Amino acid sequence: MPIVTIQQGPRGVEQKRELVKKVTEAFVEALEVPAESVFVWIQEYPAESWGAAGRLTADR
Repeated sequence: MPIVTIQQGPRGVEQKRELVKKVTEAFVEALEVPAESVFVWIQEYPAESWGAAGRLTADR
């Protein structure tokens, strides 16, 4: 039972649906497991709660 955790900034519901679909398809293909066994968790963080290259994402 693969469990995938994705950490990202906020996205729309349609984008998350597509992401979960494609991640599931990748695991089904690569590991030859049924789609029903793939669990995808999305953890979203606001722009003021993460950064890159020494700057908060909110400041970009």
